[in-house]
Amino acid sequence: MASRRLGEILTERFAVPAPEIDKALKFQQEYSGRIGTILINSGVISEPQLLEALSLQLGVPLYREFARDRKAPWEYPDAFDLAPSWFLGNQIIPLVRDEKTSVFALLDPLNAFVSDTLRTVLESRTPVFVLCSEKEYREIAAEYKRKHGGGDAALAYDVDEVEKLRDLASEAPIIKFVNTTISKAIDARASDIHLEVFEDNCRVRFRIDGVLNDMEFLPIKMHPAVITRIKILAGLDIAEKRLPQDGRIDLRVSSKELDIRVATFPTIFGENTVMRLLEKTSLDFDLTALGFEADHLRLFERLILNPFGLILITGPTGSGKTTTLYSMVNRLNSKEKKIITIEDPVEYQIRGINQIQVKPAIGLTFARSLRSILRHDPDIILVGEIRDKETAEIAIHAALTGHLVFSTLHTNDAPSAVSRLLDMGVEDFLINSALTGVLAQRLVRKICPRCGRDDAPLSSDVRLEFRLDDLIRKHGLDGGRFRRGTGCEACVGTGYRGRLGIFELLEYSDALKQTVLRHHNYQTLKEEAERSGMRNLREDALIKWLKGTTTLDEVIRVT
Repeated sequence: MASRRLGEILTERFAVPAPEIDKALKFQQEYSGRIGTILINSGVISEPQLLEALSLQLGVPLYREFARDRKAPWEYPDAFDLAPSWFLGNQIIPLVRDEKTSVFALLDPLNAFVSDTLRTVLESRTPVFVLCSEKEYREIAAEYKRKHGGGDAALAYDVDEVEKLRDLASEAPIIKFVNTTISKAIDARASDIHLEVFEDNCRVRFRIDGVLNDMEFLPIKMHPAVITRIKILAGLDIAEKRLPQDGRIDLRVSSKELDIRVATFPTIFGENTVMRLLEKTSLDFDLTALGFEADHLRLFERLILNPFGLILITGPTGSGKTTTLYSMVNRLNSKEKKIITIEDPVEYQIRGINQIQVKPAIGLTFARSLRSILRHDPDIILVGEIRDKETAEIAIHAALTGHLVFSTLHTNDAPSAVSRLLDMGVEDFLINSALTGVLAQRLVRKICPRCGRDDAPLSSDVRLEFRLDDLIRKHGLDGGRFRRGTGCEACVGTGYRGRLGIFELLEYSDALKQTVLRHHNYQTLKEEAERSGMRNLREDALIKWLKGTTTLDEVIRVT
């Protein structure tokens, strides 16, 4: 007889409303996941209720019922035909056995791989499973590791190691190293700190102005204690080094309030860690400070001052899209307007703006949030990223119904944004009705003002390759001022200090709309945009080189 559906059991046993089950099923179809987990994350049921329902559905007894009849802690068998690391890695713990059966505490009853493996290995005995909660699993796993060790050191720490690491992480040298590293990163204007472990050392690198720089190398024996210290500060599980973890640290260093995002992940030599440093009060989000040329700034401000429409910012990760978005809403922020943002994550808080953090695990996606906030009468909406057709169509609908909508796409240039929307399945007439402009951008490093010097004259071959004479005439430049940084203390020897944007700004004109309706072709759209006066990223970067703001090396690196 086929097993009953989980939703039926929850409705019958715990009076869970059928509409809640239907909503969870719809969410599962759209975003995957398990029904029970979705219902727990939505607050509809509790973990004990889910365990009881799964027990009834699968015919697997509960651990608490099994434990009532036997005395714990268990006397684990000396060998179970598989290494302890296998059990811990698959979240199943051997409890007891006799000549005919072996009993296991199981966290995930739907993991067919585990049950099939055990039935193959335990030829003479039948595996019997009991279902436990996460809390119960942690308790019996700790007891199991205490008795049998953690198995492979690359998989998990044992209890003694955890306590030893906690002690080491609390020692003055480790605390001082972590604090000093963060302080050095702030002084060097780093956006990220990378701690990378290799066979014989641990490398510390800072990302300064978008480029990674080696800072120092740690003895390999210090690495576990340093990672543990960072995990303690970020509220992460110091005993878990098999899986990636994410956390955050709120810290005050040198009178600066920091929000540090911490991410760890396992490698063959141990855990690597990246810390992203976000200063809560460091940015004023001023459009005029982003690096726009005068003509670009005038056009861009005209576009964002429209009362409605869709404006997209495009570029790869780390190209400054978020800063541009915040500068746009900050420019328009006033007591007469209601601005709502939907972000993942909310990187900076701006006074007077309503900011929403998406939480896909509980169904709070970009699309669902956007659909909801349209009922809250916003004037301006910022959507952190358009990732799918549903979000794109809702954003376009919002733009068509009198809202000004800002969002981002991951495309290489401005014309590609239109092609990306078409590829998502958005109708061309909807794009033409809502889209008003697209800004593609990158970031180039600025020459350090302290050590910047005039560079050697350019050869005729370089001038010809980059058509500099045509560019100088076209933009009314004075012939070009070519400079280069020699490296100093202020720029940490790089010759660069700070970054600015280079931009490709497409005003979505009637001519471009007709091109889209006729062709649906990226190359044709790009050619028409350039005929209409769009300046591409390479040309905008070359202008900044000619003005002595950046170097040709940066132009080539970024474009």
